Amino acid sequence: MIRERKRALAGVVGGILLANTGSYIWFPVLVATLGGTDSGFWAGVVMCMTYVGRLLATFSYEGIAARLGIRGAVLLGTGLEAVALGLMGFAGGVFSYGVLAFFIGFGSGTSFPGLKNVLVSFPEDERPKAFSAFQMAGQVGLFGGALLGAVLAHVDLRTLFSVVFAFFAGFCVITSALIPRDGFARAPERPDVRVPLFSPAAFKGIDVRGATRYFLLSAAFWFLSLGYVVGIPLHMAEYVSGWAPSSPFWITGLSILVLQYPLFKLVSTRLSPGAVMAVGLAGMTVAFIAFGAGRTAPWVVVGCLTVVLGEILFVPSFDLWIAGRVPEERLARAMGAMHFFRSAGNMVGSLAAGILFDLSRSLDVPGGNWYVAAVLAAGCALICLSGRKSGTAADARRTDGANATENEEKVGENV
Repeated sequence: MIRERKRALAGVVGGILLANTGSYIWFPVLVATLGGTDSGFWAGVVMCMTYVGRLLATFSYEGIAARLGIRGAVLLGTGLEAVALGLMGFAGGVFSYGVLAFFIGFGSGTSFPGLKNVLVSFPEDERPKAFSAFQMAGQVGLFGGALLGAVLAHVDLRTLFSVVFAFFAGFCVITSALIPRDGFARAPERPDVRVPLFSPAAFKGIDVRGATRYFLLSAAFWFLSLGYVVGIPLHMAEYVSGWAPSSPFWITGLSILVLQYPLFKLVSTRLSPGAVMAVGLAGMTVAFIAFGAGRTAPWVVVGCLTVVLGEILFVPSFDLWIAGRVPEERLARAMGAMHFFRSAGNMVGSLAAGILFDLSRSLDVPGGNWYVAAVLAAGCALICLSGRKSGTAADARRTDGANATENEEKVGENV
């Protein structure tokens, strides 16, 4: 069994490595291309469609996995993603790109949870190491994909997407060969229960009681994060055309690989989660100001080295923040809410990045899109600081208890 889990881990880690490598080859190039031939708005629309697909896959994954098994769900999602990416090279026009982007996102939203499910089915003492390897492989794929994207930046899109298709075809092969059909979890106690193929139950699990502003803060962070992901290739094509559109991503990818663990450990042991999040957002604020004010290659490097503070510090600290402020009995629903607000931030952030880029050019305010992002990031940092010592899980329990008592009194009065 240990040998089988090692094989499965190799399949999961190898799969996410190939997937991230392929993803970071194509999307910076396509965003920059659409920004030049159409507009930033349409580039944002195409990227937004991938997140629409991922969000809708949330409502279908359980039904697909119940019918095909975890491995089958991963294979279906990866195959759909590979075919859609292969067709991208032969497509023309934003409508075709948008439709294919939706299927890319739906495939990703089906395969990615399947990979996570395999790791979750590992024995509890093996999960931390497995998830650490998973995260590291993703970052290595990001870095490698951005480097390859820079090499392939000037080839035609048909050749580019053929290379990407090869990576995702490899993803299909390695996962289907190495991961078990249903992971390593026990069989369900009621196998006769039919899971619907599409279910909106994920919406029912969203619970934001006592943590509304925190989830809105999460949505704002992912809005900013996608603003960078979509905005920086457009920025490179407009102001730093001598560099490949994917160049900022290999700088950020390498920075995260080197700094993720030591920097988070250093800061988190000295500051509260709210303060750590504020530092991450402050780094993003500095980065956006650098992108807007400088608009040259050296300033892009400065921005890339500081924007990573958001990924390094905000994301893990937010999980800790929520865990400390939401009662244990509501944590599972809180995690579902986190996914929903993240998806919402991703979708709106993709669209807004293209719109703000176009608007800054039409108003002749170079870098204006980044100034808007900087103001939002600074505001979010202040919110983190203002709430860093309030709203603990114990407070939430007391609030729930007080509300319950109040409701009982009202019922007694009505009787």
